Amino acid sequence: MDTTKILWKIDPFHSDIDFKVKHLVISTVTGSFKSFDATVETNGDDLEGAEIHFEADADSINTGVEQRDGHLKSDDFFNAEKFPKLTFDSTSFTQKGGDEYELKGDLTIRDITQPVTLNVVHGGTIVDQNGDTKAGFEVTGKINRKDFGLKWNGVTETGNVIVSDEVKLNLSVQFAQS
Repeated sequence: MDTTKILWKIDPFHSDIDFKVKHLVISTVTGSFKSFDATVETNGDDLEGAEIHFEADADSINTGVEQRDGHLKSDDFFNAEKFPKLTFDSTSFTQKGGDEYELKGDLTIRDITQPVTLNVVHGGTIVDQNGDTKAGFEVTGKINRKDFGLKWNGVTETGNVIVSDEVKLNLSVQFAQS
């Protein structure tokens, strides 16, 4: 077994860090983080047991509506000024079968760290036209925003919650071998 450590860096030009949250229980708002960084360290070509570190700039949140983005950056939600980074550090990366993996780790938002479990599908590894080795992954999961201190909410006149507690995560990421 090859135990040579290999470092992979995220390719921000071919990666998306997206989330979805229900609004008024009837529609879904999609957002993303535009500034982020991530590394994966593997033992040789084996992905099992990979160590993953991810961080995103809270101030880079983008839902396509400037007023909403400003509210999300405020103390009602991320407080981007006081807590500028969201971070994730893996605690395990386990192959479930075929190209499917389970990623467990510690997610920190607003200096509150909670364990999370994410599903990962390895889309493949190739050598591109420049001779660089690239790997692609789809990462999905759910978190409860209130577990991380994102507690703001409101209720409509009819009693509907404005923002759901559940946030769906959807990351499409590409890494390049360093």
